[in-house]
Amino acid sequence: MVLSFIAEWPGKSAGADGVEHPAAYHMLDVAAVAERLISPFGFEPAMRQALILLVALHDIGKVNAAFRAMLRDGVAQGRGRHWEVSEVYLQKFNPLSAMRSTRSGLLYAAAAGHHGRPPNRDLGRDADRMLDAASAQGVQDAAELTTQMQALWPLSANADLDKHQACNLSWWLPGLVAAADWIGSNVEWFEATAAHLDLPEYLAMARQKAALAVEAAGLGAPLPGNAALFDFAPRPMQAACAEIALTDGPMLAVIEDETGAGKTEAALILAQRMMVAGKGRGLFFALPTMATADAMFARAGDVVGLMFQARPSVTLAHGRAGLSVPFQDLVGRARDEAGEIVCSTWLADNRRRALLADVGVGTIDQALLSVLPTKFSTLRHFGLSSKILIVDEVHELGDPYLAVALEQLLKAHKRAGGSAILLTATLPLQQRAKLLAIYGGASANAAYPALTVAQGETRVDFPQTVGARGPVQVERLGDTAAVVALLADKAGQGAACVWVRNAVDDAIAAVDALRAAGVQAELLHARFALGDRKRIEAAVIGRFGKTGQNRAGRVVVATQVLESSMDLDFDVMVSDLAPMASLIQRAGRLWRHMALRPRAARPVQGPVLYALSPDPGQVKNGRWLQGALDRGAYVYPQDVQWRTAEQLFTQGQIVAPAGLRALIEAVEDEVGPLPEPLQRAETERVGGAMAQAARGWQNTVKLDDGYRMGGAAADDAEYPTRLGQVQRVLVLARRVGGRLVPWIDGPEGWALSEVTAAAWRFDALDLPDQTAPEISVLRRDWPDWKHADLCPVEEGGMICGGLRYEADRGLIFEG
Repeated sequence: MVLSFIAEWPGKSAGADGVEHPAAYHMLDVAAVAERLISPFGFEPAMRQALILLVALHDIGKVNAAFRAMLRDGVAQGRGRHWEVSEVYLQKFNPLSAMRSTRSGLLYAAAAGHHGRPPNRDLGRDADRMLDAASAQGVQDAAELTTQMQALWPLSANADLDKHQACNLSWWLPGLVAAADWIGSNVEWFEATAAHLDLPEYLAMARQKAALAVEAAGLGAPLPGNAALFDFAPRPMQAACAEIALTDGPMLAVIEDETGAGKTEAALILAQRMMVAGKGRGLFFALPTMATADAMFARAGDVVGLMFQARPSVTLAHGRAGLSVPFQDLVGRARDEAGEIVCSTWLADNRRRALLADVGVGTIDQALLSVLPTKFSTLRHFGLSSKILIVDEVHELGDPYLAVALEQLLKAHKRAGGSAILLTATLPLQQRAKLLAIYGGASANAAYPALTVAQGETRVDFPQTVGARGPVQVERLGDTAAVVALLADKAGQGAACVWVRNAVDDAIAAVDALRAAGVQAELLHARFALGDRKRIEAAVIGRFGKTGQNRAGRVVVATQVLESSMDLDFDVMVSDLAPMASLIQRAGRLWRHMALRPRAARPVQGPVLYALSPDPGQVKNGRWLQGALDRGAYVYPQDVQWRTAEQLFTQGQIVAPAGLRALIEAVEDEVGPLPEPLQRAETERVGGAMAQAARGWQNTVKLDDGYRMGGAAADDAEYPTRLGQVQRVLVLARRVGGRLVPWIDGPEGWALSEVTAAAWRFDALDLPDQTAPEISVLRRDWPDWKHADLCPVEEGGMICGGLRYEADRGLIFEG
């Protein structure tokens, strides 16, 4: 028998056909979706039904006279929005009566807070006012509907958990509800249905729709498979990952090996074993930059398809994913088209949804947002919870703020039952110890390479022999003139050369000097329009990549973008002095592919890292670095730079893998006295690091507080995933036929025409007037969140006095 009041309480506004979808039906739509989404998580039956019941009751607050008046008559809800009323109803009706109220209350708030923020109304005074606004009939009908819903999931009456479990679930449940609600609200999958079926009958129909909807959304969660991932003989770390014992429960593994040792493939082998063992039903690759994420997406896309018994959904998750041609090709691929992986348009439409896919590849920022008090952080947390979280280049997340955020991310992931794999070439032992401790592990073993499982086995039985490349010798160059002379000479011998600079302005000056000396030099840095940067990156990979062509006698000058995002191979390398970990990463691009380019085929006798640096034995004042590095002297702390130089030039070589740990730890442990002129720099660095760490602890969510007290709905920009200089975005335009068009041609031309630089660099510049008619007419269609200056580039590259742009030099600040 149909409950007489179902039609009285609409859940959605009537569509063009005039049909109102009842709130009760919508609640069952969402619950039916949640039944599908929750299946990989392995809850015991009573708790599973309790969670589904709470998902069903997420919108019980729509049985409410004020909400109905808002839908039908446009009257504002003055005393609580429907989801806030949901919490009040759940507290009043107490559908999980077997639990202590302090525990069930955490879950009631979590179910109600599914719109990206927790409810925060006073459950005393405000609750009474909301109940009055709901009307006596609304409260009565909501109570009856709650009872009827309980009957659909009867085991929920027996569900119980402790306070710690309730607290952890309070962060997880809002994400489940939000994901299910987004699918269950899609009218293409759940059309409006007039009230004519009783609840069990409608639930049966909703379950049929949910099976199709979840599959269409790309959340079908295929089972993991055992297929072989690679057809080559495994390298030592890869073999270890195929053999090492897995621990019970959530697991953390740390893979430490030199650049180019096959750590990514090793992680995939281990992740596949972990999924088969029930430690996850998918993967999320978290990388330090968009460029590294794009590279990983292209590299691992087809391999991950072999890790499942059916085609997994795969997404690219970062702010520029829409500009990735491989990702857009995947999204546009029909579901019945051949291929190992798929991606639904529903998943690709929103960065937050991207973490719900079976496999996600993105920046670490997308994962870190799950532990910042931002809107829908819990959706990200829920999406990650079923994944093996693979964090690559962990050593690049070592600044104090990022380190704290990473620790909180791993804590939250473990509490949700998640497992993780961390990849690194140069992780300091102190940081490794902190990360292992999150999963209850510890290791004092300083051997390198190493494979460490928290509370499990540690493998250090790896070959220490130097490979075909041999040790990398280190030589110091004292000034830029010496570098230009060296590169001109080596390029003249046919060598493929690189000069890695710390600052963009220095890189531009360097390439100008090389070109003036007759050297064919290319330039790559982060201050190009995105379309130009992508073009240049592709050209650099085509010339200096693993299978690069026409490399002889060519030079590329690049900034840190080259450190980890591209697989490149150079005969000769010069680098500005940088912290030890960065130099080791850079040196990993020197004589890299020895099988393709053996020693005899190289135009120089051996691998040498030439470091542009002052003499660490001659420190006369606190400006020790400035004479050699110009602007690049301000990028890294001077005390760290000096300790790196002192160790590097004393050792005179980089021996991989055996010598890497000692080089890293000598700088991290601050071995030996620091010259007096640099001691102030060290004091300032230590103080700044403490302040950054404190801000990290302040900004990340307090997991022990639970979602209601610890969550929030701040804009992503209010709680940054990284600290650093404020950036300003310019959108470049050019004149064609008397009108402004994007600097970069193509369907995404405006997005590809964006260039970014530190905001302070523009303070003294008179940028083009944004109210000028030709500019304002283009800006008026920009979304509200887009804060940028539209800047025409005139003949000769001029933007305004003191600022110009050139396609092969980038954004140039003059004077």
